[in-house]
Amino acid sequence: METDLSVRDIKKTFNKFVAVDNVSFDVPRGNFFSILGPSGCGKTTLLRMVAGFTEPTSGRIEIRGKDMQAVPPNRRPVNLVFQHLALFPMMTVAGNIAFGLERRGESKAEILKKVDRILERVGLAGYGPKQIDQLSGGQKQRVAIARCLVLEPVVLLLDEPLGALDLKLREQMKVELKKLQNQVGTTFIYITHDQSEALVMSDHIAVMNKGRFDQVDTPQNLYNDPKTPFVAKFVGDNNTWSGKVVNCDAGIAEIETEDRRLFRTKLNGRVSRGDRADLFIRPEAMIIQPDPSLSGLNRFDVTVKTILFDGAASRLLVTPSDGDTELLVSLPQNRQFDHIRPDDRLTIGWDPTSGICFQSDE
Repeated sequence: METDLSVRDIKKTFNKFVAVDNVSFDVPRGNFFSILGPSGCGKTTLLRMVAGFTEPTSGRIEIRGKDMQAVPPNRRPVNLVFQHLALFPMMTVAGNIAFGLERRGESKAEILKKVDRILERVGLAGYGPKQIDQLSGGQKQRVAIARCLVLEPVVLLLDEPLGALDLKLREQMKVELKKLQNQVGTTFIYITHDQSEALVMSDHIAVMNKGRFDQVDTPQNLYNDPKTPFVAKFVGDNNTWSGKVVNCDAGIAEIETEDRRLFRTKLNGRVSRGDRADLFIRPEAMIIQPDPSLSGLNRFDVTVKTILFDGAASRLLVTPSDGDTELLVSLPQNRQFDHIRPDDRLTIGWDPTSGICFQSDE
């Protein structure tokens, strides 16, 4: 598969602070590649190095096999969409999109043709004469992307472009952006701290932590098979117990938690008997009142503290009997458990293959 972007051992330091620490990755042509991580992890610094706005301390960046060292931003085959879009309010939609083409010195006839074509591709056919302040937030987003795509970049860089939108529009734009990327086929490099954005839109995601990539994988693998405790905690919701590994056998560990419970779960390869370990189990893996005939489940009793109603994403907040650990348990979307109330006592079960444990950082 052809590669649009190749980054090798890239590093950026500011005095003694290491912002990006020897990161390497490849992005295949036509891929929607997201870099996901908390604020301050180095993801925007990495994006700015790809764009040419920040000089790497060391390492190599190649776009379609060409070394980008000493190539200025305006000469790189990339374009950057900022969070605040930076549209020109005094120009029409067509004027905004045509700006880069005019700077290139293209003919008026060619500019008109390209502007009309890209407006149609982003679902804004006929919007050329409109003023920017006549557009909705989602339409402005598409104009900003169209202004970049009309220049036919090899790679489109997007730095948290949905961050300024309200929640409902952000949910809508996640789907729109993925559809648009599929339609135009341009390689997208997307920066975000929002795991939902990354999971919904991306072909591959790099989870960044303290200047390094913890794991680069498909959304499904990141969610179902995290390789580090940070990925397990950061991607999706997880319940966590700490404890000690008392037995290991055939990829399954038996853990005694700090509240004296024994659970069987999948183990990360580096965990051994006697290690301190952290156990992660997702809310949707918890079974409420499991059938007594189901064998092999981990079972324990809980008390319901409260019901967190959120439509199809509703959950219970519970505490295990004789313990103070707060746990989230997903409520099935059917109405089977509508009778549950605070202070009810329930049995919870989960399959050992649904959890995973890692050696504790402590």
